[in-house]
Amino acid sequence: MSEIQRRWHQDGKSRNYTATATFGGVVWACGQVPTRADGSTPETIADQVDAVFDNLETVLAAAGADLSTILKVTVFLADLDEFDAYNAAYLKRLDGVTLPPRTTVEVARFRGAKRIEMDVVAALK
Repeated sequence: MSEIQRRWHQDGKSRNYTATATFGGVVWACGQVPTRADGSTPETIADQVDAVFDNLETVLAAAGADLSTILKVTVFLADLDEFDAYNAAYLKRLDGVTLPPRTTVEVARFRGAKRIEMDVVAALK
């Protein structure tokens, strides 16, 4: 039986959860928010989508996966009225990648200016 591998975030900040867990060739990434390395949050939903994907690419690469190996995406939006703008940015970022199954739901009470969070399940490369 394979052993579970857990990877901490690489930014050195203390958190009470790991960035990813890997088991049996599958990677589960924790939810990624649109916070940039400098601590800022972009204003537009399109820019927030890009920031989330930047963060996903970082944690997936550390685990041995990438955007092309995503098996499932779950997206949490603060406002479904922003779906079209979010979806356009999402599709642009995954251009050339076979689109994985996706669930998008509206949630309340994001902290600060954040309006989106995504988590993914991916296969190892």
